[in-house]
Amino acid sequence: MKKTTLVIMAAGIGSRFGSGIKQLEPVGPNGEIIMDYSIHDALEAGFNRIVFIIRRDLEEDFKRIIGNRIEKVADVAYAYQELTGLPKGYTVPEGRKKPWGTGQAVLSVKGIVNEPFVVINADDYYGKEAFRKIHEYMVKEMDTEAAVYDMCMAGFILSNTLSENGTVTRGVCCIREDGTLGQVTETYDIQQRGKELFANDEGGNPVTVSPDQYVSMNMWGLPPAFLQELEKRFPEFLDSAAGNLKAEYLLPKLIDQLIQEGKARVRVLETKDRWFGVTYQEDKAAVMRAIRQLVDQGVYKENLYD
Repeated sequence: MKKTTLVIMAAGIGSRFGSGIKQLEPVGPNGEIIMDYSIHDALEAGFNRIVFIIRRDLEEDFKRIIGNRIEKVADVAYAYQELTGLPKGYTVPEGRKKPWGTGQAVLSVKGIVNEPFVVINADDYYGKEAFRKIHEYMVKEMDTEAAVYDMCMAGFILSNTLSENGTVTRGVCCIREDGTLGQVTETYDIQQRGKELFANDEGGNPVTVSPDQYVSMNMWGLPPAFLQELEKRFPEFLDSAAGNLKAEYLLPKLIDQLIQEGKARVRVLETKDRWFGVTYQEDKAAVMRAIRQLVDQGVYKENLYD
């Protein structure tokens, strides 16, 4: 069996969620957290290894709440995203508080992951379909030796990824006729008001989005060689971001850059599953209702690990 790994980005501080660690909030009928369902779906789809990206200061709580439990059902490893995790010759600018974004997070698994892997956010529920499709692409189609990086992405429908409790940021996608990603643009402050959608670009200027557009939810299927690219371009990002204490090395931006340079090809795999997550404290009740409904429908067992 081809080895494939699920990489979960769980180091985010989650400032919009308020008090508590949003990735570790119980939402299932027996105290399960969102990661439990993602891991269950990934293992069911055929992934056979789990790598958690966490902060060292959360390690004890993280292992107590989920890590120790998952180690009983899967091969588990840990990587650590730290503010000080910089290339040789670079130091943390005075005043910088947070780590350097999803690109730095994924870079932390270099040396740990040497096989095709899927990256997800810890606090997002993706549904079963996306895991099945990405795993199938990885084991049947992905060419890990290709000169152009062979990648895939779960393409969610924008209207299925909105929060009722505030704005969201999404990677809005332009899809080519051959089903590959032509462009992904980080789009901010997306919110539905009545029947209309509103959104802004990085500079805060209004942009037009459509409810049926594909968006990226940071669910990428990646070849192991991509980690070398992340490492090579991190110093370039740091040089360009000098003086910007909030700049982030973002995975979608790097992948878009590679696409525009002709160095990456990303197959978009549509999923019609509905996303939900705990971006805001108020989201938790809605997520618990959604999980309860999935249990009642027989999608999951009452006790996930029975």
